[in-house]
Amino acid sequence: MAQVLDYALQVRDRFKDFRETRLSTVRPLNEFVDYHRISRPRDTNEAVQRLTYNTRHFSGNYAVVIVLLAVYGLIMAPLLIVAVGILVGGFAAINRFAPEPMQVGNHVVTQKGLYTALFVVGIVLLWFANPFSFVFWLVGSSAILILGHAAFIEPPVSSEYAGVETV
Repeated sequence: MAQVLDYALQVRDRFKDFRETRLSTVRPLNEFVDYHRISRPRDTNEAVQRLTYNTRHFSGNYAVVIVLLAVYGLIMAPLLIVAVGILVGGFAAINRFAPEPMQVGNHVVTQKGLYTALFVVGIVLLWFANPFSFVFWLVGSSAILILGHAAFIEPPVSSEYAGVETV
């Protein structure tokens, strides 16, 4: 029970750290989806400059977009949630209830044997859940949305004068 409490505190601290570092940079929604600033870049150089500026400026918003896409993808792939839940639950159950070898009938069941069985079941479940397609979908959809947004949103005029010092 103490391990679960320690793990919960670690998760809470990491979430708090993530919120303070990444989510504190989230820009307002009206700035993020300002359709008045949408324009096609004139050339590749301008597109690269926009990508560089916007990915830094909207990094918190892009992190939220990735999280929302991941949640959507997991909702649309319930078998993946079940497979991961069975694997995580299986590992937790083996660690908690079977630390020592057990006698079942004429057989001795060891922790290693239970892990092997869980591994075989997990491979079959993950084969049907297809986690690689989920990861590739998440990477592709995130890249298209983020790079498309960053390339087509004009940086504000103040960004052009950010490096200029006043005398």
